[in-house]
Amino acid sequence: MEEPGGKKLLEKSREALSRGEWQTAYELLAEADAAERLGPEALVLLADAAYGAGQLDVTIETWERVHAHAVAGGDQQAAAGAAVRVAMHLLFDTALMAPVRGWLARAERLLEEQGETPAHAWLAVVRTYERMLTGDRHSAGNWARRAIDVGARLDPAACAIGRVAAARLLILDGEVEQGLALLDEAGVAAVSGDLDPLSTGIVYCELVCALQGLAQVDVAEEWTEAMERWSDTNAIGSLHGRCRVHRAEILRLRGSFSEAEREALVACEELRPYLRREMGWPLNELGRIRLRKGDIEGAELALLAAHGAGWDPQPGLALVRLAQGDVAAAAASIRDALEHPVRMPSKEQPPNTDLQRAPLLEAQVEIEIAAGDIDRARSAADELARVATRFKSKALLASAALARGRVRLAEGDASEAERFFSEAAQLWNEVGAPYEVALARMGLAEVFRASGSEHRADLELQAARTILDRIAGRDVADEEGVADQNVFRREGDYWSVEFEGSAVRVRDRKGMRYLARLLAEPGREFHVLDLVAAETGKAAQAERGGAEDLWRSPLGDAGEILDAQAKDAYRRRLIEIEDDIEQANAAGDDERAAQANAERDFLVRELARAVGLGGRDRRAASASERARAGVTRAIRQAISRIDGHHPKLGEHLNRTTRTGTYCAYLPDPRAPAGWRF
Repeated sequence: MEEPGGKKLLEKSREALSRGEWQTAYELLAEADAAERLGPEALVLLADAAYGAGQLDVTIETWERVHAHAVAGGDQQAAAGAAVRVAMHLLFDTALMAPVRGWLARAERLLEEQGETPAHAWLAVVRTYERMLTGDRHSAGNWARRAIDVGARLDPAACAIGRVAAARLLILDGEVEQGLALLDEAGVAAVSGDLDPLSTGIVYCELVCALQGLAQVDVAEEWTEAMERWSDTNAIGSLHGRCRVHRAEILRLRGSFSEAEREALVACEELRPYLRREMGWPLNELGRIRLRKGDIEGAELALLAAHGAGWDPQPGLALVRLAQGDVAAAAASIRDALEHPVRMPSKEQPPNTDLQRAPLLEAQVEIEIAAGDIDRARSAADELARVATRFKSKALLASAALARGRVRLAEGDASEAERFFSEAAQLWNEVGAPYEVALARMGLAEVFRASGSEHRADLELQAARTILDRIAGRDVADEEGVADQNVFRREGDYWSVEFEGSAVRVRDRKGMRYLARLLAEPGREFHVLDLVAAETGKAAQAERGGAEDLWRSPLGDAGEILDAQAKDAYRRRLIEIEDDIEQANAAGDDERAAQANAERDFLVRELARAVGLGGRDRRAASASERARAGVTRAIRQAISRIDGHHPKLGEHLNRTTRTGTYCAYLPDPRAPAGWRF
């Protein structure tokens, strides 16, 4: 690009990137690219800016263009490096393994005659995760050692990620002490400040994933807090959202259910532009939180949405069925989950491991006892105890003790039941999980009542109720008692608005009424047709579609459901998947073929949603688009008027109010702003 105007756009984009203004940089670079196709160096900037701005498909396509430029120019090393970057984004954000394997194979061919380069180290990193996510931990370990070895000499970031991957593999294989020691080494790289932001975020996230999977709650919480401090100013791409899910997991265990739910909802919003199949991860966590809150309908909605994304919603969905009173369905569901595990590739939760089975076994004990199958419950409790012993995790040991207590109680062995429930209560108390402590003490109450000791039973039951009341009181205070001085109340033709001690009056408009609806339920997403329906009194469900659409990542609020660029990307992925299926069949690799076929089915379904009969593009409902435009305009005008009277509140609402097909008020869960109406 030689024109002065183009150079000016590039200079401005570089300045925006240096300030972390990803959307501004992306728009400038996209404008420059539209005016005259960018060269390789500028394309790298565009790829980075697109990722920071939530344009995942553009990021991948841009790296594909960098690869094509390098191939045409005979620069094999640069071509290999670009191929590895394509594979890395496909793996971490789409979880489509077949295209990942195709791009890694390209990189390997390009590097065959090259001496060791940083591209070799990154190839080893991505190959490590490709093998880990498909359940081949042995090969993954070999590649991780390669990443550490080459990265130590040529690329510290690749070395650090290789080290944390090797640590996770050791832990998954039961070598817990050795794995934790290696995690500590990887953590040093994260806090050193020597790595680039994306690599630093990956190391942080992997550390927390490893510790969460092992149920090392205290250490996971410490690293999550460190990651949050870092991500406030440094995180890009999906890292903010991933960090929030980890925080939600910890808050759930700590008994802060409402705060955990808000974190999970914000995480879903932040991860939508990035995750495809792995979007089921935050949705699954949202379902688990709602189960703890007793919101069975909300839990079912979230878990079914996770299933729709290709995620295994178990054991949550089986526990929903149990809560709904359908014991037979719950038992059949949990048995099927254990006998036929979903091999969904996930960086957060690698498949085919004992740690993945642990929550399923815990749920099976409760469900099988309800179903009257004590033998199955005993078998599940015994297996869970073996897993807990192998991984030396206090939380897993507590879970196993609770499960064995339930089985002994069902068998009528009061003495052993008391021992296990007491052990569970003590361990869960040390972990800092109040809800689980209450469950253990309720178990003790049942034991004492069965033994005829009513006084002791009442004491334990009262202790459990006190804990549960404390949790409920915390949620009530969290939802209703935060910042009670904030007011958003309609009084005739005006609204009285008070925020942080400063009060103003604003004339009533439709946008003010929409805002009030959002402020009343922080974290909840409202479809624009619901907001309009609340104003007009007309039903909106008929035009809105199924409940699962609430959680779909909207690739376009109006016009074509998938734009031309997204459809082209999906079709390229389908060609790559077909190649992988052909190679798998030729090699007789049935597991690889099955995985690739599942990925093909997923993409075909996505395309089918966007393309109708005769190949015509389906378009978003016109009523929905009219509502989207009208509601967005009304809300933004209301915020603008508020800003004119109360700039501090205007800034707060601009930062926390999301508009579009789904609208929501999303304050920072750690410092929520409560409202009175």
